[in-house]
Amino acid sequence: MILITLFAFLSLIVLIILHELGHFLVAKIFGVKVEEFGIFLPPRLVGKKIGETVYSLNLLPFGAFVKLYGEEGGIENVRSFSGKPVWQRALIVVGGVATFWIVSAILLSVVMGLGIPIAVSDEENGDLIDPKIQIAGVAPESPAEIAGIKLGDTVKELRIQDLRLKINKIKDLQDFIEEHKGKEIILTFERGREFFEVSLIPRVSPPENEGAIGVSLVRTTIKSYSWHQAPIQGIITTFNLTISVIRGWFQVLTLTFRREPTGVQLMGPVGIISLFTQFGKMGVNYFLQFVAIISIYFALFNILPIPALDGGKLVFLGIEAIRKKPVSVKTEQKITTVFFTLLIALVILVTVKDIIGLF
Repeated sequence: MILITLFAFLSLIVLIILHELGHFLVAKIFGVKVEEFGIFLPPRLVGKKIGETVYSLNLLPFGAFVKLYGEEGGIENVRSFSGKPVWQRALIVVGGVATFWIVSAILLSVVMGLGIPIAVSDEENGDLIDPKIQIAGVAPESPAEIAGIKLGDTVKELRIQDLRLKINKIKDLQDFIEEHKGKEIILTFERGREFFEVSLIPRVSPPENEGAIGVSLVRTTIKSYSWHQAPIQGIITTFNLTISVIRGWFQVLTLTFRREPTGVQLMGPVGIISLFTQFGKMGVNYFLQFVAIISIYFALFNILPIPALDGGKLVFLGIEAIRKKPVSVKTEQKITTVFFTLLIALVILVTVKDIIGLF
């Protein structure tokens, strides 16, 4: 458990380091002077200057950073960030975001070779490898959540008194639940290498779109690809997942504007690490797949047109391209500081909620 949690934390850190490495490499390609590439955040513990760049290891383990010469503007020099054409500065900004997608494609290529869990229908009964019924979602305050059922759990058996049912199809589980609404049933789950039982009472009149116990289900099997097919499938899956996340965000926005419940919960670093731990218990392929998904979320979030994010920097560069002159350094810094403060406040609030949810 501790080892998996440590791997989860390191995975997040590595993603951020690689993101900053993307900015670093594109800056070097365009001849921008990189003053410092730091792992973790200051204060500095150790640092070594190689060429013109200081490579540092810092105290606070919350990511990484790249300090570019002239990044804050006002320095018209051939080696400065602000002295480069708008299109080159935009590519330097995009370089960090693109790294997230590249990492996702590489990880998913590895997963495709190892064997990726894919959804299959109840009707498929051929040469399936390790078919299982898994929890794909848990509704807040539902019997399932109260009983401690979590995303990724595998349903093995249902029991009520002397009646037992081994589960291999979603319909079998749904029918059993439907027949025993209002009665206490016992479910046997597999989580990683552990088996456990929970008891709950399916609701007779559940909320709309939730079901009697408040879970969404998926039937999965393992499918692997050859070494030359795996990279192609990794790229395709990265693209498809990106589109799925964007569609999901639009659906949430639509429901929000309609003032309808979305069922979506914000999650901070603690919540993400908790999910990492859950997927880590399920196996290496599940863990790597989840890292790839998180990397896609990071890419899309980072490119949102919000000051303090890379997307916000692109907005300022777009304004400069239209006006033929940059936004004043003081104005950009003030706007960025306000949004950065709001983002930090949001992260703190969500993190507190995640910590409370663990107890």
